[in-house]
Amino acid sequence: MLKVTVNGQKKSFESKLTVMELLLNLNLAPGITIVEQNGEILSKGTYEEVEVKDGDVLELIRFMGGG
Repeated sequence: MLKVTVNGQKKSFESKLTVMELLLNLNLAPGITIVEQNGEILSKGTYEEVEVKDGDVLELIRFMGGG
């Protein structure tokens, strides 16, 4: 069981995930989401490669348009 903190909330997942898989699992569009993993902002090009590890603290920030 993978246990992480996402935007201050504890979450559990059945198996290992990449950052991309996490975003898709949470129904977030990767193209408009910035990910900070343990205090480090990730490049969008690495979302498919970077693994989410047990105990990670993630902040997910989405851009929204409006007027």
